[in-house]
Amino acid sequence: MKKYAVIFIIICLISLTTLVKNTSKNLENEIYNKKENIVLLDNKYNLVLLENNYLTSPKNLFKYYNNLSSKEYSPLDITSLNKISFSEEELNLQKFITNEWFKRKVNYKWIRKWIYF
Repeated sequence: MKKYAVIFIIICLISLTTLVKNTSKNLENEIYNKKENIVLLDNKYNLVLLENNYLTSPKNLFKYYNNLSSKEYSPLDITSLNKISFSEEELNLQKFITNEWFKRKVNYKWIRKWIYF
């Protein structure tokens, strides 16, 4: 009976040791992952902070204002805008506002040369 008790205690201690070991290993993995996430987020934060500080500095704000105020803008008629799509041998034009389709036969090879010159 004494032998069975000793064997039972040894088996319990071994199983308890493996349980503690696996749990601590899982905790270490979680801690490592959290630390890596913190490092990545810290780097991202520093980049965003640098960008914000650079873009919102008074010198740059005045520069942006001067650049925008020196340009002259003209209004654009939205009905004159078209959507262009290419098919095998056709060039399809669709107006954004009225949804009218215009199909024209064009030389597709010429268009490719013109686009990718």
